Order: sequence, then structure tokens, then C-alpha cells
Amino acid sequence: MKTALVCGAGGFIGSHMVKRLKREGFWVRGVDLKFPEFAETQADDFAQGDLRDAHFCSHVIDRRFDEIYQFAADMGGAGYLFTGDNDADVMHNSAMINLNVLEACRKRNNKRIFYSSSACVYPEYNQEDPGDPTTAEDTVYPAQPDSDYGWEKLFSERLYLAYHRNHNMEVRVARYHNIFGPEGSWNDGKEKAPAAFCRKIAEAEDGGEIEMWGDGLQTRSFMFVDECLEATVRFVRSDWAGPVNIGSEEMVSINELAQMVMDIAGKQLSIKHIPGPLGVRGRNSDNNLYEKILGWRASVSLRKGLEVTYPWIEAQVKSLAEQ
Repeated sequence: MKTALVCGAGGFIGSHMVKRLKREGFWVRGVDLKFPEFAETQADDFAQGDLRDAHFCSHVIDRRFDEIYQFAADMGGAGYLFTGDNDADVMHNSAMINLNVLEACRKRNNKRIFYSSSACVYPEYNQEDPGDPTTAEDTVYPAQPDSDYGWEKLFSERLYLAYHRNHNMEVRVARYHNIFGPEGSWNDGKEKAPAAFCRKIAEAEDGGEIEMWGDGLQTRSFMFVDECLEATVRFVRSDWAGPVNIGSEEMVSINELAQMVMDIAGKQLSIKHIPGPLGVRGRNSDNNLYEKILGWRASVSLRKGLEVTYPWIEAQVKSLAEQ
């Protein structure tokens, strides 16, 4: 039986990856500070602990695994990452996790390890035009990420690739672009835009009003979690280290995102634009390199993904209101 380790298995993408690997017949160990919040973990073994602790890392990485997925990080949406209030924690915590995980893997002769980097590594100067952002993989330098979260991700990319070169490890580095879906943060201050609008619209009365940071003309693309898992697994089992973008090329404005959720909810609401943390003006996943090398492209539309995500968040809102 093949074995896998999922770091960050209590989080959104990590918990979904555990389910995916179990469906494929893997024996899976999950690791995180917390158990998944919205569903029981399907991991065969779940170790609850802190990957910032080198001793704990050595304890859970006590053997050779066929595949290791490193999702663990201190992260969240714009309200968490772009205010500046959490920069020291974000950089320290995530860097410590990656330093410890990589060294523990090296000591156990683990070879194939996936690292989830972020589109936030791309330079701010290439993402000022909301209609024409540039995120081809080779445009990451000269570096100028728009947040310390992006700087830490860029450092960790180089860390993983250095271990790849110097220690004969089969590292895989992907830059995720806004992954969304059910069983993710929706009301804890770390939720991303799709979940935030699903929550706000689920809470609002038809004909009411919701708030949005900025003018809503900033653009993004959003990838449904099942598509992310498929792209990730294909990449991990290839012979290519990356870095590579994993995301959707369906770019929408934040106003359009909110309207799409309203349509799914069957509500017509007005939008009150207020000041708030925004990130770059435009960002979209450039998937040409992934398709060229691996021959696959995402096919689930943003609307189809939201049609699954909105009812789940609406149910969470109703359940909380009934408590």
C-alpha cells in the first residue's frame, strides 16, 4: 500500500487532499495544529501538534512516505494578510514550518515532497492593470511581492528548490491562485473572497445591502478545490519540479463575483463600497506552462464551483443562527 503524509491536514485544501488520497487507496497520515473543523478527518493516522517544533516534525516524519504534501502555513484572506498586523507571525511561523519539514524529510530520506506556494509571489508592478495582469512563471523576478506573505512564499520556494538540487530530493513547487470550495473558512477572519461573499449574501435579506472593500473593479481568478487537487496530483506524479501556476484562467472583477453569488442565492442586493485591504489590482492564473508540460487544463467554471459552495455556507449560516 502506498503511503502519504499531508501537512496542514486540518485545513481546507489539506483535508480535501486526505479524502482524495484515501479514495486512491493510500494509507494517509495527517498532521496539523487542529483537526478539520467541518468534517471528521479520513486520515488513517492524525497527529495533532506544531510543525514549528523540530522535535514534533521528527516524530511525525518517522519513515519514508511515497508522497508528502506540505500545505501547512499561517495564512488567510486579504483581511488577514494585507493589513500588516500579522506580518511577523506569517513570516516566522511559515518559514519555521518549512525549514523543519524539509530537514526532517531529508533525515528520513523522503524524496517526493509537494510545496504549496502562492500567486502572491508575483511582482506588484505586473499586476497594476486589472484587465491585463502578468503571472507567467518566469516573471517572478525582479521580485516585488505586495505582502510579506508573498515574500515568505518566495523564500520558501527557493528553500525547497535548494534541497531539490543539493540533497537529491524530488521537490514539486506550485503557485496556487485562490482555491475555494466547501469546508473552508467562512467567518473566522481568514476567509477568502468567495466564502466571504457567500456568507454576506446568505446573511442578507433580499433587497438589502452588503459591504465590499474597494471599488470592486479589482480582478481575480478562483479555482474550485476539486480541480486544484487534480492538478496537484498530476503535477506531483510528473518528473517536473516547477514552479508552476495552479489556478483558473476565468478572470472576474470582485463586483462580478458578488453578482454571481447573488444570482445563485436568488437575491438582489446593493453593494456598499468601503475602504479595506485589497492586494493587487489584477491577478489571473497563466496556465500555459502547466498545459504545455502536463497536457491538462481546468474545466470547472467559477459558477459551477459556487453552486456547490454557496449552499454549504448558507447551511453553516443557518446552523449558527439557530444555536
